[in-house]
Amino acid sequence: MHAANHITGELCDIPCRSDRFFCVGNQWYFSTREGFDSGPYADKQRASQSLQRFLHVVEKLPSIH
Repeated sequence: MHAANHITGELCDIPCRSDRFFCVGNQWYFSTREGFDSGPYADKQRASQSLQRFLHVVEKLPSIH
């Protein structure tokens, strides 16, 4: 990984961030910040669409503050 690909302040060789999407076998999943994994989906595009629906629902939830 070239230094130009790092976020300012990152010291590790591999970026210290991860994609929300991951593939196990031929099935795709997404992870939420809360640690919830959703799937399986037939492809990454369907996982992405499902994530967008999930985020839309979360936006409508009342704030805990």
